[in-house]
Amino acid sequence: MQIKGRLNGSRRLADSKLFLYEHLFSNRKYVAVAKSACYNVSMIKLAAFLGNPGMGYAQNRHNAGRMTVRAFPFYPSLSWQKKFNGLYTCSNGIHLIMPETYMNLSGVSVQAAAAFFKINIEEIIVVHDELELPLGTISLKKGGGLGGHNGLRSMNKSFGGADFWRLRIGIGRPEGSASKEAGGEGIIDWVLNDFSAAELEILDPALEAAANLLMQIFTDEPDAFLKEWAKKKITLPEKTNET
Repeated sequence: MQIKGRLNGSRRLADSKLFLYEHLFSNRKYVAVAKSACYNVSMIKLAAFLGNPGMGYAQNRHNAGRMTVRAFPFYPSLSWQKKFNGLYTCSNGIHLIMPETYMNLSGVSVQAAAAFFKINIEEIIVVHDELELPLGTISLKKGGGLGGHNGLRSMNKSFGGADFWRLRIGIGRPEGSASKEAGGEGIIDWVLNDFSAAELEILDPALEAAANLLMQIFTDEPDAFLKEWAKKKITLPEKTNET
């Protein structure tokens, strides 16, 4: 599989069944090993997209992380397997997983994949919704607090620490709950309800930007993007007047 505009060419070695890809963006090289899944030489080896499974949750605010994977231009070509208590695939040397355990047990799925492929916590990036960021804002960070997010809490419990990378997708807070302490049923209802049509107009460009950022992170050290993407508001493209 190739990422449009990113990868160019592949060479098959019949005896070892190795594939070598040269990435035009950073001139780095990737190796996919047919029998033992895949391997890459970048820092990030596993990306986890958090959310709840099932069509009833598909457009929930809490599923913003899971929605991000569908923004990859190569998403329609991905072949997913039911594995590691989730949906798993490997694309160009990067393991991708969407836990099917529901949000509260996300870490169980991610840890199972990480253990199988011998991936360290520092080589994992978790994509998730973030109440503390306004809608349309995305943020890249490493480690930090859990912020009451049950998916992150599960990651921390399963890995015994929280020193994984995060790509946070802002969903904002409901009106009247501006403080971090404000929570309860109002917040639960908020995150488990669907984005409105107006919200999706703001969210979609942010998801596209997040997917593009991930493709760059997959080819380089994520530290290289921290300064620019620590907290970035994605603005809608200006509409041109048609005459």
